[in-house]
Amino acid sequence: MISLKTTNTKRPRNKIRASTSTSYLMMSPWLILFFFFTVVPIAMTIAYSFTAYNMVQPAVWIGLDNFKRMFLDDDVFIIALKNTLIFAIAVGPIGYVMSFLYAWSINELSPKLRALLTLLFYAPNLAVSVFFVWQFIFDNDAYGLANSLVMRLGIFTEPQAWRLDPKYSLNICIVVALWMSAGQSFIAFIAGLQSLNTELFEAGAIDGIKNRWQELWFVTLPQMKPQLLLGSVFAISTVFGIGFSNAQLTGMPSTDYATHTLLLMISDVGFNYYELGYACGIQLVLLSLMVTTWYVITKALSRWGVE
Repeated sequence: MISLKTTNTKRPRNKIRASTSTSYLMMSPWLILFFFFTVVPIAMTIAYSFTAYNMVQPAVWIGLDNFKRMFLDDDVFIIALKNTLIFAIAVGPIGYVMSFLYAWSINELSPKLRALLTLLFYAPNLAVSVFFVWQFIFDNDAYGLANSLVMRLGIFTEPQAWRLDPKYSLNICIVVALWMSAGQSFIAFIAGLQSLNTELFEAGAIDGIKNRWQELWFVTLPQMKPQLLLGSVFAISTVFGIGFSNAQLTGMPSTDYATHTLLLMISDVGFNYYELGYACGIQLVLLSLMVTTWYVITKALSRWGVE
């Protein structure tokens, strides 16, 4: 009897070990790529952020000098940090809510019409030439669409340098970023809406739900908690990655650094001035902002039952 029990306990363990080994073997290509292209670059960024490094000479350890320079001596960094936070606050929540409401509004349309509207809404994330449209709208001469309209209405008598004037350039970039960012979370939301349990809607109607807004709050949103979390991850990565679209619209650098963000500053400092250690320090600040924002949103959603 003892020997039988021993063999019976060994077999499941051997099967578990074999299954685990097979799983790791299947995952190994992704794990290798993740390690070398994500873990290693992040570790190198953290290490180089405490050094003075220009790719020509060996890195020299300088401790916290890069971060002291950022917050105490570099006015451009303060402007870029402020603009990055403005984009995060203005574009992130508005784009998140806008993409969900759009997905919710087209969810019950016919499949063909829904597919067409989904493509149209997501198109700005696919089209490289989208910036030429906005450049034409806010062109600085009298032939630009915005200048032509305001001059015809008598609001201005001369063309406005929309993309060069700091009074307008940041707001224009926020509008463009909103237009482009909503599509990322939208894909997660439309997929979640298509997988809802319809029986719960019938149960909700029996329990006294009277309109679409109550149905949204008490039935739809509780079923979409994983998609809401995924959409928040897309929103965070999008808003903190804003930068190159600003450069195409307003130039690099923009007038008075009005649309400069941390991403653009990393590119400028690292590739134009070859201050790789300082650029890594800025990258570490940006990464810290992203992780902190993700942690706060995750904690807020976890209180609502999202894990």
